[in-house]
Amino acid sequence: MGIKDVARVAGVSPSTVSNVLNHPERVAPAKRAQVEQAMRTLGFVRNEAARYLRTGASRTLGLILLDAWNPFFTEMARGVEDYAFAQDWAVLVSNSDRRADRESRYLNVFAERPVDGIIIVPHGDPPERLADLRRQGIPSVLADRRGTGDTTMSVSLDDVGGGQLAVAHLLELGHRDIAFAGDPTRVTQVRDRLLGATRALAAAGRPTQFTVIETALTMGGGRQVGKQLVDQPPAARPSAVFASNDLVAIGLLQVLLRHGVRVPEDIAVIGYDDIEFASQLAVPLSSVKQPPYAMGHAAAELLIAALTGEPRSENHVVFQPELVVRESTVGTRG
Repeated sequence: MGIKDVARVAGVSPSTVSNVLNHPERVAPAKRAQVEQAMRTLGFVRNEAARYLRTGASRTLGLILLDAWNPFFTEMARGVEDYAFAQDWAVLVSNSDRRADRESRYLNVFAERPVDGIIIVPHGDPPERLADLRRQGIPSVLADRRGTGDTTMSVSLDDVGGGQLAVAHLLELGHRDIAFAGDPTRVTQVRDRLLGATRALAAAGRPTQFTVIETALTMGGGRQVGKQLVDQPPAARPSAVFASNDLVAIGLLQVLLRHGVRVPEDIAVIGYDDIEFASQLAVPLSSVKQPPYAMGHAAAELLIAALTGEPRSENHVVFQPELVVRESTVGTRG
């Protein structure tokens, strides 16, 4: 079934059918409806593979998420997809699961498949493969990671500023023994949040005990931190914990509350991301808010602008964090 068949049934020229498919705004509404009815009658389905071979464009983007189980990244994916859909682009979504080998595999898959551009939340440093793909004419955008230079596009958050917000909040509440829970040795964003935390401590100008507890960025990692803390004598525990994402904070809260540790009276907890259900926990979680939907939306906007030759004012979009205070740090008094 082809365009000529649709044209014959609709009583129009093949070029009119082509315009309905590719430039519907050029066709009068009545004639467009006539062609669309013929397509439905014949069961016509557009051959996108043939279109790609003919035009060299698939109007399809590849998206590689870092951790599809984390609500932050699924919300970012929704922002990418909503903007792309509104512009008549499709999105193929994959999940590296924080593994460099999976990330590399998906980059190769997208290089072999007809995708016009790639949005990636990288596992570590931006992979060199992205530069190879750019040379092949496949542009890319780093999401949740600050890029550099004119050839790289990126959408990120000021994570150093976010770390400063979190620890400055704890210091203002009078805490002098603070722990940081996360994975700064392997995750750039977490390293930046830790840097911001240390800057807040330095700006305070008063002695503060500060401990870094390395753990996975999952609820399981947070539970491990919680177990480590409840196994200590109460006097040896920190009075506050800055968890480097909300999943770690939620796992930590589960263990603390299960063992009768009062939050925030015994240990205050602040997270990072402000995922949707952070406010719905047994003890609503204070957090540093990121806008994942807006970040995904901006990443898709940058990439599609590059693909269509639209002018853009900047290659690097940086969002600012926001402190959201709830009961896990201030209790019911706040």
